Amino acid sequence: MSREAKRVIRTAGWVLFLIYLTLLIYLLFFSESYGRQDFAARQYRYNLQPFQEIRRFAVYWKNVGFLAAFLNLGGNVLGFMPFGFLLPVLSARMRRAVTVVLLGFSVSLAVETIQLVTRVGIFDVDDLMLNTLGAALGYLVFAVCNRVRRKIYYGKKI
Repeated sequence: MSREAKRVIRTAGWVLFLIYLTLLIYLLFFSESYGRQDFAARQYRYNLQPFQEIRRFAVYWKNVGFLAAFLNLGGNVLGFMPFGFLLPVLSARMRRAVTVVLLGFSVSLAVETIQLVTRVGIFDVDDLMLNTLGAALGYLVFAVCNRVRRKIYYGKKI
């Protein structure tokens, strides 16, 4: 792959990453959806018991609705997949799975902590696990795409 092609891909990656981060920040902190309340009514809310919310949505998905269950569980995973995919595209130092997963966990922990402190959401350990899983799956998609790319451009074995 030429240097020009790599530069174009990296630039497009940065643009996509900035759009992604802007959208993520909006959804996590400013969106009127997802049970946001006016500031006076906000309380500190948290869940520190692993799998409590996951189990609740799995058991009661018919009561809360498929969409609510999917948005809570699938949305957390899907929301962090671009993070895990785009980081290794943007930086060669981010091409190790452990690095991307730990950074995904750290960013998710920061998000959950900010939500708790500012009372705009719930600090949920399940969200932390699902977000980290999303970053890991995003990295996995990157790794597969990268292997296919190497095979196409360099003729290396997959």
